[in-house]
Amino acid sequence: MTDDVKKILIANRGEIALRLAEAVAELGMEPVAVYSEDDAEALHARRAAAKIALKGTGARAYLDIEAMIDAAYCAGADAIHPGYGFLSESAEFARAVADAGLIFIGPSPEALEELGDKTSARRLAQRVGAPVNPGLDQAADVDTLRGFMESLGNAPIVLKAVAGGGGRGMRIVRTPDQLAQAFEEASAEAGAAFGNAAIYAERFLEQARHIEVQVLADGTDAVHLWERDCTLQRRYQKLVEIAPAPALDAEVRQRLLDSAVEMARAVGYRGLGTFEYLVGQDGALAFIEANPRLQVEHTITEAITGIDLVQAQIRTVLGASLADLGLTQDRIPAPRGHAVQLRVNMEKMDANGGALPTGGRITVYEVPGGPGVRVDGAGYAGLRPSPAFDSLLAKLIVHSPGSLDDALARARRSLAAFRIEGVETNLTYLAALADLPELVDGTAHTRLVEDRAAALFEAAQAVPHPATAAACSGNKTAAP
Repeated sequence: MTDDVKKILIANRGEIALRLAEAVAELGMEPVAVYSEDDAEALHARRAAAKIALKGTGARAYLDIEAMIDAAYCAGADAIHPGYGFLSESAEFARAVADAGLIFIGPSPEALEELGDKTSARRLAQRVGAPVNPGLDQAADVDTLRGFMESLGNAPIVLKAVAGGGGRGMRIVRTPDQLAQAFEEASAEAGAAFGNAAIYAERFLEQARHIEVQVLADGTDAVHLWERDCTLQRRYQKLVEIAPAPALDAEVRQRLLDSAVEMARAVGYRGLGTFEYLVGQDGALAFIEANPRLQVEHTITEAITGIDLVQAQIRTVLGASLADLGLTQDRIPAPRGHAVQLRVNMEKMDANGGALPTGGRITVYEVPGGPGVRVDGAGYAGLRPSPAFDSLLAKLIVHSPGSLDDALARARRSLAAFRIEGVETNLTYLAALADLPELVDGTAHTRLVEDRAAALFEAAQAVPHPATAAACSGNKTAAP
């Protein structure tokens, strides 16, 4: 089937659109970009040799299924790659693409429905014997949620959106009197983000790590490509990711890897997917959700395995088997060293741990380089990013063949080498996060950033701004 596909429409924007375009081109196919009216000057549109303008602005332009398929027809594309976010987990979109005679670069609509619905994914996990957190297996109203909380002795619970991910629609409820307002907020946020306001709940695990397993499958078999630690988060948004997960018990690791592969096999999965878990300090394990798509943090798995995940995703969806790719489990390399990804956002921090997106015109955009340093970004001098989109500006990915300490030291040096002016960023905040000893010894937990908000803000303020040069001092030395 691969030989029949000559052109792939990339139904996304920003850094991931650039990443996909490179992978498509390296496979000998032609990438086609799309862009909204307020994205005409975005880097992915400026660089594209072939591109289609979408009507409208902001996320709505990229969420218009009919318009996206029309763009593919107009471009003469054979397939559509959704990237991450937007339409990437939409079974409706995948089915519409297939009905239009095109190929959706992702799992089948059926797999998207089973894994994209968080309650359905929980039931799947239970069928294959994966560790599951006590929770509800269907959407619930406030009364049902209150009954569930009472069944746990009024222990804390976390409300979650049935559809979608990325932390939207999530609220922690610690006491029953918080439930009604939390439900209203979570439901409204889920409805706005995913067009589905349904909410369910699980027991909230205190001081847990967030570990995810990367899976690749060909519709018949599935393999893991090890795991990533995504524990360091702010309000459910990931900030720093590490591969492989540091200080993770070998038996726990194997259990997570095995259960992720079993779930992928059970749904006849094809392409890339990620299965996410919580690992409690008390040893509790809990599957939380599946992301049936390419992940933002796929980069660090590429760094430790040497495998181009995007190309592997495209090739398996277009019909290649894992054996064809030489990617059966016995041929997946053991992790090589350690890799870290840090998300560079356009934002202004406050002492309470909050962050507001910032805007403006980028006047200087210089990124670090050198061995073991990769920057996936979409910035350039002169760009005025649209405030209608996510504040992510660039991803810094560093790899060291040695220890995690070495990788984090490289990350700190690379953060200091960035020079971005005209918009405010979180570069110094990321430097403060990279100094946390909990990243290395595996004692970080998902609430760590909130718990230390003031101290991290103060530490970030003390980090020299990358664009600031130190003043020269000392005695002058005469020239010989």
